[in-house]
Parts: sequence; structure tokens; C-alpha cells
Amino acid sequence: MARMNRSAPVEITYKNMRFLITYNPTNATLNKFIEELRKYGVTTVIRVCEATYDTTLVEKEGIQVLDWPFDDGAPPSNQIVGDWLNLVKAKYCEEPGCCIVVHYVAGFGRARVLVALALIEGRMKYEDAVQSIRQKRFGAFNSKQLLYLEKYRPKMWLCFKDSNGHRNTCCIH
Repeated sequence: MARMNRSAPVEITYKNMRFLITYNPTNATLNKFIEELRKYGVTTVIRVCEATYDTTLVEKEGIQVLDWPFDDGAPPSNQIVGDWLNLVKAKYCEEPGCCIVVHYVAGFGRARVLVALALIEGRMKYEDAVQSIRQKRFGAFNSKQLLYLEKYRPKMWLCFKDSNGHRNTCCIH
């Protein structure tokens, strides 16, 4: 059986946000994957692809694993975007500088789209978000995903509003 060539994890940082984009491990590679999670201080893993490993060992390390799969090459659903931005907001407000892993199978779009959305919500321009990810991993998006990101309008999910409805605090800085 041929071994898949696994890419090295890609760390994307912006303000107090840290994301690690990495391959989708299997039960056979899970111990090495957990070592990587420890190395980066990961608190949460998001699987945007089919499950290829049992989460028990990861969760024993105190790391939350969430399954939010969506079709390869497609943008995420509104539900996944909402869940993702709520998670990012909660994590970086409670634990600034913590690391969230998003992992993939093929390595071109799904994980990178979610990270780009978080960067855009953190007030980074669409072009800069795409470029910062592409600098770390060539390619990284297909044309459908680029169009989705270009048309995406930030909802400022990473900011709190006061009782008058005015933005007054952002979780990232």
C-alpha cells in the first residue's frame, strides 16, 4: 500500500489568532499528529472532511474535536460559517493566542477557506487573507472558493456590541 505524502503543518497567525492547517491523520498516524498538536498548543481541532481517525486519544489530551464537513472545492454552508465564527470568537476572547487546527484531505480549499474567513472577520482585506495563506501554501484555493471569499462581507462576528448596538470590543487585537 502506497503512503500518502503528508505536507508539513502550516501555521497562520494574525493579531492574537493562531491557526494550524494540517493533513487529516489516520489511526496509524494519530500519535505523530497528537505530538504536533501538543507542540503548537492546540485546543480545538476542526475536521472539514470525512473522519479518518477515532477522536478518543485526541480528546484524552483535552483537545476538542468538531466535525464540520463540507464538499471539497465548495464554500462552506452558512451554518458552518456561523459555527466557525462563533467558535473563533469564543476561543480568542477566552484564550488569546490559543491555536485552532483545521484539517483537510487533499489540501487545497476547505481548511484554508475557513481560516481566510476568520482573517477577513479580523479586519484583514480579502486579498491580503488569500495572499497570506498562499505565501505559506502555494495554490490553496480554487476559483469557486476565491469568488466566494471575494464576495464575502464581514459580519464583525469577532466584535461585541454594547447595549446600544455599537461595536465596542473586538476579541482580536
